[in-house]
Amino acid sequence: MQAKADMHIESRTSSSIADRRRLYSFFKRLQDILLSILALVILLPLMLVVAVMIVIDNPGAHPIFAQTRVGLNGKEFRLYKFRTMYPNAEEKIEELLSQNEMNGPVFKIKNDPRITRVGKVLRRTSIDELPQLVNILLGDMSIVGPRPALPRETCQYDDNARQRLTVLPGLTCLWQIQPQRNSLSFEEWLALDMKYIEERSFLLDWKIMFATVRAVMNMEGE
Repeated sequence: MQAKADMHIESRTSSSIADRRRLYSFFKRLQDILLSILALVILLPLMLVVAVMIVIDNPGAHPIFAQTRVGLNGKEFRLYKFRTMYPNAEEKIEELLSQNEMNGPVFKIKNDPRITRVGKVLRRTSIDELPQLVNILLGDMSIVGPRPALPRETCQYDDNARQRLTVLPGLTCLWQIQPQRNSLSFEEWLALDMKYIEERSFLLDWKIMFATVRAVMNMEGE
């Protein structure tokens, strides 16, 4: 009898947690839509100026760069960014793999020769990420969540790392607001993503958003 009672309580608890998750997901999506529309309206003049600067700095190159990324449940989508690299940057990555300064499946190097002059400024200020507001509006991403990975990175994921794909990827995350974030190992980055997935809430989301604004103002981008 006691065992049945315990099972009933456990079932009710699991159902309650699931209900809270569904409610959180619904209102988070609503928040994403409203905030992304508001941000696009406010930032449109800045984005137009940035697009012109990119064209002047790199004539012939489209100011918006679209790249395949992996989102919720492994679904691929086209992520949008302001162009910060020369058009042939993807072709040159094989030549630079030996200089990779990150462990695990992520590729990053300081003073990447593929980055343009304007691109360095855009990355430093994180302005290059603004077109992802469109991805958020389309439902491919959320404002807060693990950063979307490249297909070549997810192919190297183990079961633990694949948990990053159980939530919508985000424009910003706990890793994004860490001081000297590029000095963190992939394991430390993954641990921050797991922490967010386990503890995600509106309070945590807003803490990350405010910290992101501070990081952008302090030009803490790469």
